[in-house]
Amino acid sequence: MRVFGAVLMVSALLLSGAAAADASPSPITWGACPDDPDSPAPPDGECGTLRVPLDWNRPHGPSIDLAVARHRATDPAHRIGVLLADAGGPGSSGAEFALATSYFSPEVRARFDTVGLDLRGTGRSAFIRCDDTGTPPSDEPANRAEFDALRQYSRQAVADCRAANLPVFDHADTSVNAQDLDALRRALGEDKISFHGISYGTLLGQQYAEKYGEHVRALVLDSSIDHSVDLRHFVGDRATAADELFGQFTAWCDRTETCALHGQDVRATWERAFANAGTPLRDGVFSDMYGPNWDDAAQLIADAAAGRPAMTTQFEYNYRSIRPAVVCQDFDLRIRDFAQYSAVRAEELRRGPIMRGSPLGHEEATACLGVTGPPANPPHRLDIARAPQVLLLNARYDPATPYAWARNIHRQAPANTTLVTYEGSGHGVYPRNACTRSVTDDYLLTLKTPRHDVSCPA
Repeated sequence: MRVFGAVLMVSALLLSGAAAADASPSPITWGACPDDPDSPAPPDGECGTLRVPLDWNRPHGPSIDLAVARHRATDPAHRIGVLLADAGGPGSSGAEFALATSYFSPEVRARFDTVGLDLRGTGRSAFIRCDDTGTPPSDEPANRAEFDALRQYSRQAVADCRAANLPVFDHADTSVNAQDLDALRRALGEDKISFHGISYGTLLGQQYAEKYGEHVRALVLDSSIDHSVDLRHFVGDRATAADELFGQFTAWCDRTETCALHGQDVRATWERAFANAGTPLRDGVFSDMYGPNWDDAAQLIADAAAGRPAMTTQFEYNYRSIRPAVVCQDFDLRIRDFAQYSAVRAEELRRGPIMRGSPLGHEEATACLGVTGPPANPPHRLDIARAPQVLLLNARYDPATPYAWARNIHRQAPANTTLVTYEGSGHGVYPRNACTRSVTDDYLLTLKTPRHDVSCPA
C-alpha cells in the first residue's frame, strides 16, 4: 500500500537476556536524529528508542529496541498532548512520518507533540529484509500444476525470509504492535493519546482502541482496513474498487482534453493495451489510482496500446518482505487448494472484469500461500465500546481500502464512529481539501464531531 517518506536504513536487532521493560517502561532519552541525507529530519526533531519485550507473553524474556521520533508542539503553552501518527504500509517508518512537518496543519502541529514509532520490522526497528528467490511463477495459475508450483515457491520464499529475520519475524503482527504502542504511551507519561492512522495504520489504531480504549483521547482512521473481512471480501471488494476507479478515470478522460486518450473509446484502448502489456501495465495504472495521477495512467495506456514500452515503476518500502509477517498474520488468507483458488479468482474477475481484479488484494492473498498455521492475529468484528468518538475518513473511490470497508466499520461501531466521505478518487483523505482538513482538525483540537456523517466534495 502507498505510504509516506523514504525507507530508513536497516538497524540491528538488539536482543538482551536481561529483564525486558515491565509495566512501567523507562522514559525515552531524546536526542538528535540519525543523519539521513535522503530524508533529513527537521532541526527541532528528536529521536530515541523504546525497549519492549520481544514476546509480550514473556515480559521478562529477551527485549527489542524500537525507534521513536518526536516533533514537539510549536505552541507549548497551549499544548493539548501527544498525537501518535502512523502512515501504514505495512513497511513505512512511523518515526519519519512524525517528522514530516508538512503533512499536518500548522494548527495541529502547534498543539500536539507529534510522535511516531517504527513498528517491528520497519525503519530502524529490526528492519525485515528478504532476498528474491529466483524468478517467481505467475501468481495467476491456470491449472493445478501451476498452482502447486506457486505454492511451493511461496513456501520456500517465506521460509527463507523467516529464517533470515528471526526472531522478530514471529512477533510482528498488528496486535503485538498495539501493545508496543501502549508501552510508548506509558514511556511518554501520558494517560491518554490521540492517534492518526492512514491505510494499514488504521488497523493499528483500531486494535489499540480495542485493547486500550480508555487511554484514547481521539482516534482518526483515514482510509480504513476492515479487519472483519474474509478471503473472498479481502480480494473481491478490492476488485470492485479497482473497476470503480477505472470508471472515474474514463469519465475524467472523456471531459479532459489533455488526457492522452481523449476522444477515444477508453475501454477499447485499454483492452488493446492490456493485450500488449499485460499485468505490468495493470499494476502501473493501479499505482496511479492512489493519487490519482490520471495523466500518467492515460499515457501508460496510450503507450502500451501503440506498442511502445510502458514505464511502470512503483516505489515501495520493504512491504513485500514484511507482509508475510504482518498481513498474513492479521488476515486468514490461506488458500487450501486449486479449487478454492479458482473460486476466489472467478469472484475477483466477476467483480472486477476491467482491471482483472486488484493487484493489491490478489498479490497479498497469493503471497500468503507459503504461510503455515492459523493467523496469530485472526480477523474479527470491531469492538471499540470503550473508545471515545472515532472519526472515519475515506474516499468514495479508493483502490486500496474500498469505501465498502469504511461503511462496514461504521456499521460495526455505529454508536461511536462518524464517517467523513471524500466524494472523489484516491487513497488518503485528510490533506485533500479544506473540508477534509477542517473536519479532522476540529475533531483533534476540540473533540467535537459533526452531528451527522459528512460529505466533502471532490
